Amino acid sequence: MEQHSAVRDLLERSHRLGADPRNTNYAGGNASAKGTGTDPVTGGDVELMWVKGSGGDLGTLTGAGLAVLRLDRLRALTGVYPGVDREDEMVAAFDYCLHGKGGAAPSIDTAMHGLVDAAHVDHLHPDSGIALACAADGEKLTAECFGDKVVWVPWRRPGFQLGLDIAAVKEANPQAVGCVLGGHGITAWGATSEECEANSLYVIRTAEAFLAERGRPEPFGPILPGYEPLDPAARRERAAALAPYLRAVASADRPQVGHFDDSDTVLDFLSRAEHPRLAALGTSCPDHFLRTKVRPLVLDLPPTAPLEETVARLAELHAAYREEYRAYYERHAAPDSPAMRGADPAIVLVPGVGMFSYGKDKQTARVAGEFYVNAINVMRGAEAVSTYAPIEEREKFRIEYWELEEAKLRRMPKPKPLATRIALVTGAGSGIGRAIARRLADEGACVVVADLDAQRAASVAEELGGPDRAVAVTVDVTEEEQIAAAFREALLAFGGVDLVVNNAGISISKPLLETTAGDWDLQHAIMARGSFLVSREAARVMTAQRLGGDIVYIASKNGVFAGPNNIAYGATKADQAHQVRLLAAELGEHGIRVNGVNPDGVVRGSGIFAGGWGAQRAAVYGVEEEKLGEFYAQRTLLKREVLPEHVANAVFALTGGELSHTTGLHVPVDAGVPAAFLR
Repeated sequence: MEQHSAVRDLLERSHRLGADPRNTNYAGGNASAKGTGTDPVTGGDVELMWVKGSGGDLGTLTGAGLAVLRLDRLRALTGVYPGVDREDEMVAAFDYCLHGKGGAAPSIDTAMHGLVDAAHVDHLHPDSGIALACAADGEKLTAECFGDKVVWVPWRRPGFQLGLDIAAVKEANPQAVGCVLGGHGITAWGATSEECEANSLYVIRTAEAFLAERGRPEPFGPILPGYEPLDPAARRERAAALAPYLRAVASADRPQVGHFDDSDTVLDFLSRAEHPRLAALGTSCPDHFLRTKVRPLVLDLPPTAPLEETVARLAELHAAYREEYRAYYERHAAPDSPAMRGADPAIVLVPGVGMFSYGKDKQTARVAGEFYVNAINVMRGAEAVSTYAPIEEREKFRIEYWELEEAKLRRMPKPKPLATRIALVTGAGSGIGRAIARRLADEGACVVVADLDAQRAASVAEELGGPDRAVAVTVDVTEEEQIAAAFREALLAFGGVDLVVNNAGISISKPLLETTAGDWDLQHAIMARGSFLVSREAARVMTAQRLGGDIVYIASKNGVFAGPNNIAYGATKADQAHQVRLLAAELGEHGIRVNGVNPDGVVRGSGIFAGGWGAQRAAVYGVEEEKLGEFYAQRTLLKREVLPEHVANAVFALTGGELSHTTGLHVPVDAGVPAAFLR
């Protein structure tokens, strides 16, 4: 079916506006178009409005992301509007204005678009516009900036009444092309899509120029001695050292994934004298504080303070933050308010180091950080020409604990079993490791793909969905510093690590008399020593996070079953198997579970077998190499070949939540090898 011309114009305009972060933030704002469609029942003409639905993003908007409403029904709602005290009831009424099947759910801003008498309307959240909207004398500054072309609208919570307010402003000011919404953003309109876009950009760019020309050069005050940014390498090292402790701060109520930002915008703000005052005021635009919470937690120590002192201070600040947040909730909660969702910060600011943001997944954490950068830009603009004056605390609470927002949260799909968990898998560039990484990502985990082969690791990370789902690290597990560096990269990418799979390995298959000391040392360095080093680093991170964790060893049935010509490999697998028992006994008090998987003969897709081990084992057993998998299968009770995916299934079974009280276990994935039965 051919797309309506008004829809094509709307989508193109939305994509252009949404592609530039100066115009609006991610998933912020909405755009609409009105036009004539066909009534599917009568075949006659009907006036329609297409508007971005709830939760969409302008930059990536598609036709399916639009709500389509009949204008006659939408505008008829003004006749039954019960008043501002009951305006939330109007959102449910939007459903009865929908046209046709499908389409997105109408957002709270639908009335703003439908009631304004213009064919095209944009509602955006540009930093420049919000800076005027959040300035103490924003109304006066708006008049100075735009004259009578843009009109001030006092703060009102988004909803039906705000739509009526804007419609009245447009009618009373026919010369106006848009308005600045106090504490919120901007709205612009036009008779055509081109005119609407031009008016939106006029408001945004004119505000930018006004702030640049009128603003004082250092709105955040002078540099605080000792709070200057560390150099990049030291900054990242300090960030990684703090990350597990900060994740504990952000995850006391429920586990969170983290994101780190050390951009110049953040570092400059945190180096200035006014940052404590401004951060305490919190963000203002509803889109901002819905994602960043009412205010951030700010560390009040310089970046060179001893780590132990900083960790202790973070614990004190966290306790105070939770107490203050609970008091904020109790000050404003009504009997019918939603329950408090948690008292931990979503944003933690560390002077000289950067910003840590948190959310239910990596994208949510990253977007929360992006919104706080928007808030910094807003503060800078407002302070440059006036004083930053966000909406009052009670209004923030009314939005943060809005029943409509709570309903949106209830509609979200159930989290996957490994949501919020951060996994690091060694040897994940191929074979079993790749299958494990894929399964963990499919079940909701963020995955660090660790491998000696950088290209393979990068390829797997890309397969899994890129930086919001997976990152690649290059690591030789025989090198302590490389392992530490891999964990640092994991901490900077996702904020922590709480599921580690020791899978990296090689296989040297030789008779005893042909096995050299070098063969023995290499086999043990990679698997026995490497697993020990990885597990030790994992335990350091997990104990600091105080979230428990899982360590899984991919051992082997060869750790139990004694086969010929296999002394180096079999011995190191037995070493790994006992590490499982030893670490399970030691780490249990920290809630860290340690388990193992004992596969047999995973030939297909295996990097080890492709690297020569397959030919060696085939020669031992007197079979063709390409039939080795079939040979292994026939010697099992189930007569089934073991594939990498079967090992991945076992890893998920151990870590997916159903075996929460299991540690020190080895799970055979060998299709049944009686000689390898555990006794």
